Amino acid sequence: MASLSLYDKGKHSFHGRNYKADISAHCDFQDRTFAPIKKAKRKLPTSYFFVGNHEHRITRAIDVAPELDGAISMKDLQLKEYYDEVIDYTGSTPGVRQIDGISYAHYFVGGIAGRPLGGIHAGYAIATKKHSSATCGHSHLVDWSVHTNITGQQVAGMVVGCYQDYTNDWAGNELGKLWWRGVVVKRNVDGNGGYDPQFITLDALRKEYAVV
Repeated sequence: MASLSLYDKGKHSFHGRNYKADISAHCDFQDRTFAPIKKAKRKLPTSYFFVGNHEHRITRAIDVAPELDGAISMKDLQLKEYYDEVIDYTGSTPGVRQIDGISYAHYFVGGIAGRPLGGIHAGYAIATKKHSSATCGHSHLVDWSVHTNITGQQVAGMVVGCYQDYTNDWAGNELGKLWWRGVVVKRNVDGNGGYDPQFITLDALRKEYAVV
């Protein structure tokens, strides 16, 4: 939703951005993601979409300019057509959903200020401040910090990087070099927050599945 970004609105870099183009790009991505699975006519896995700060720009824009209500809407993203469950913002922070003993959100907040838990050691911050296994995205970095509580149960904080092969203009080359690009598969999930993570880079996926 670059067209609703407040970061560089009014700057030269903002020129040419378009709300309909953002929506079209989003829906095209979802179609490309799910089409191969649907074509195989196999049972679709249960899917969840966690609304992040970029999608939330739509709601925020309507709050700031109520006259946009009806002209733009979260429904434009058609999320419920692609996902079994959509976890929306609750107030000003991302919603949280627990699955198999692990809490998921676009990001987690620390303290009452509502700021995202982040930094280079974000996994450690999440595990030690939330006191339970939790996984998020948001920062585009990757980090996994695992601890064991007094009962012998694993408590793991994880940040899963990003899934894109380009660097956004706002990040620049220096910040973009810090990003981890790929997917994380959780194996042997025990239902109480424990699991074995498998980190698969975008390059590895491309070598395995890309059509030359």
